[in-house]
Amino acid sequence: MASPAFPMYPPDSDGGVRAFGRAAGMRRDGLLRVLLIEDDAVLGEAVRDYVAGLGHAVDWMQTLEDGRTAAAAVGYELILLDLRLPDGSGLTLLKDLRRAGAAVPVIILTAHDQISDRIEGLNSGADDYLVKPFNLGELGARMLAVARRYAASALPVLESGSLAIELADRRVLRDGTPVDLSGREWAVLARLATRPTAVVSKGEIEEALYAFGAEIESNTVEVYVSRLRKKLGRDCVETLRGIGYRLGR
Repeated sequence: MASPAFPMYPPDSDGGVRAFGRAAGMRRDGLLRVLLIEDDAVLGEAVRDYVAGLGHAVDWMQTLEDGRTAAAAVGYELILLDLRLPDGSGLTLLKDLRRAGAAVPVIILTAHDQISDRIEGLNSGADDYLVKPFNLGELGARMLAVARRYAASALPVLESGSLAIELADRRVLRDGTPVDLSGREWAVLARLATRPTAVVSKGEIEEALYAFGAEIESNTVEVYVSRLRKKLGRDCVETLRGIGYRLGR
C-alpha cells in the first residue's frame, strides 16, 4: 500500500513570497496542534483534558485507521501515539510518517516496557517514549522538550511584502517590528504561510482554528481574517470569493 500524503512544509517558492533561512528558538506562545492516538477511554480522556488544559488543541483518535486519516489531513505539530491499537500497531503509522518525510515530532505512549520495545520505537522514528502509567506533568515536560528541538529545525521564515513570518518562533514582524497575534489569529496566518502561493479554502482554515468536533460559527474565518488585516495591513491576506484565501503578495 502506498504511503499516505502526510503534510509537509513547502519548498521555497516565488510569486512574491520568499522562504529562506532557519528560525531558531522555542515557539513563543508554546501552543501546539496535537494528535492523540489512544484506544483506552480512561487514559485517552485524561491525556486529552490535560493537554487541552495546557492550551493546546487536541484531536483524539482511538484507532490506527482514524489516526492515519487525521495525520494525513491536518498539519499536526505533535503526535502522541499508542502502540497497541485495536486495528494494528502504532509503529506502522510511525514508519509511514517517517518514510513520507513528515516533519512532526512523535512521542510514544505505551504499556510495552521492554528495552527492546523502546529501541524499536526510537529506531522507527519516535522522538521520545513514555511507559504507562506515567505522570501527566512529565508528559507535559516531554512535549515541551520535543517541541523545542523541532522549533530549532529547518522551518522557514517567509517574507511577504512588509511582513516576515517566523514559523518556528510563531512570530510575525511588520517592517521589522513584532506584532502581537492571538493564538487563533496566528493559526490562520500560519495555515496560509505554510502554503504561501496556494489558495486555502475556508474549510481548511476552520480546521486550523479548532480541534475536531468544536463548533464553528459561519463567519469565524472572516472575523479572524479581518483582525489580521487590521494588525498586518489590508493586503496581508487576499480573498478569492467563492474559492478561499491566499497570503498577500
